[in-house]
Amino acid sequence: EGSSSSKMETASSDENEYMDNNKINDERIEDEIVSNVKTDTLEEQNKAERKVVDVAGPAEPNATTDAKDRNNVLDDTVISCKSDSNSFLSQNKVTKDSLESLTETSRNLPDIPSSKHSNKQTASAPPSPTHNIYDDIKHCIVTNDGNHSNLIKLIGLKSLFAKQLPKMPKEYIVRLVFDKRHKSLAVLSDDPQHKGGDEEIIGGICYRPYPEMRFAEIAFCAVSANQQVKGYGTKLMNLLKQQAVTEGVEYFITYADNYAIGYFKKQGFTKNITMLKNRYQGLIKDYDGGTIMECYVHPNIDYTRVPQMLQAQKQFLLNRVRKYAKSVKAYRPLSKNWKPKLSGRQQQLLTRTHHPLHIAGTAEHKNESTTEQEQEQQNSASSLILNPGKLQKNDQLFRAVAIPGVLEAGWTVADIEASTHLTKDIDKEKNYLKSELLSIVSKTEDQQFSWPFREPVDTKDVPDYTSIVKDPIDLTTIKKRIHKNYYKDKQMLQLDLIRMVDNCKLYNNEDSSYYDCALNLETFLETIFPEKLRSC
Repeated sequence: EGSSSSKMETASSDENEYMDNNKINDERIEDEIVSNVKTDTLEEQNKAERKVVDVAGPAEPNATTDAKDRNNVLDDTVISCKSDSNSFLSQNKVTKDSLESLTETSRNLPDIPSSKHSNKQTASAPPSPTHNIYDDIKHCIVTNDGNHSNLIKLIGLKSLFAKQLPKMPKEYIVRLVFDKRHKSLAVLSDDPQHKGGDEEIIGGICYRPYPEMRFAEIAFCAVSANQQVKGYGTKLMNLLKQQAVTEGVEYFITYADNYAIGYFKKQGFTKNITMLKNRYQGLIKDYDGGTIMECYVHPNIDYTRVPQMLQAQKQFLLNRVRKYAKSVKAYRPLSKNWKPKLSGRQQQLLTRTHHPLHIAGTAEHKNESTTEQEQEQQNSASSLILNPGKLQKNDQLFRAVAIPGVLEAGWTVADIEASTHLTKDIDKEKNYLKSELLSIVSKTEDQQFSWPFREPVDTKDVPDYTSIVKDPIDLTTIKKRIHKNYYKDKQMLQLDLIRMVDNCKLYNNEDSSYYDCALNLETFLETIFPEKLRSC
């Protein structure tokens, strides 16, 4: 037993020494094989390129590849081969498919800048007018179809939504993202280091289409924190709309929280739901405290070319304006000793433009659709023209009219008065009050507890509402009153908002969520209107 024990120890020490030597030899063999494969790959690639040249003739100058860029691709290939040493040592060479993919990659290298010099050239080159920026965005539609690559992307989307939407339960996110009835649009990073990881997902939208109803519900929408403020939110939504066109979707509908309402408004969503309620009711998911919003998807619009479309429309309008514009002619600058004086041509223009028979508000050409402000401006302008002495007394207006080119360009006395603030603006205070009241209503709508007050109460759902609440009011009705100049001051708006709270408290029980929203709104109004109403 003693001799056998010593033999085992000797064998064990020999085995350790043998394994150490083997490890060193394996590393040397691996380095040699890597070097050989790199050389063999270069030779095979050169042979393949020579065959292409022999068949197709001399290559174009733009199709050549820099040797340094090829070495970078080969280094990446060698690193990927090195990670799987067993397969690497057994093959000792690159397969035919790998060579073909490597050759294809090397041919496409000039389109992808790989050095500081090439980056500088790409940045300085002006973009092509026909180039579509959406062609450079790597994106895909992902579904839970059992595909391994799609499952990895779905996991990345799940992580993104959970990180950017912390208030949303993670179990709920997982259930919707991996639901086979839901689809997800993912914008992917071009960085190969991020491939297959969570950082590959730049942004995503999870939605569920209802083909029979021709609409889709957006469940989640998020962009990675380190990729925000780069325009990915707009590009993501435009890509989704373009995908919706191909799927026959007419409307998008979603529930937006207070932080997302502004984003969805910029993307064409509106709080005014035009779809029939029975078209989506019972299908979409309802969220407490969220604002339901809708977006119509026009089937004839290419949403990936919206900037080019707007530029074309702008150019068309400018061309039409230039065709009929009278302000193209250039006039000599006024001299220091210039004195205002109307020439015969200017007097003809004044008479032609402001003839009594062509003035709105006269007995023969009374236009009922003209507002009181427009009639007052036009009447004041006509009085100045019909009374030259009055025009000359108004020195500032007379000097403006006498400048050569002003009347010839199409300016009228009313235009000059409005631009120089000479006309009394009777609606100035009304406009200021209107904007102030609309701002108060907008702030109220943005509050999370304002959802019961945004629309009028549907008496079909609650038939006894009008028998209990004698004077109903809501935020939509208030906005209509503001636009009709119903409110003469802020106190009148305050009365309506307080009445809206009182109506809610009157109809609902104290233990209901509606009653809680009324209390929260009452507290909020105290911050908006710190002064108390006078007792009537």
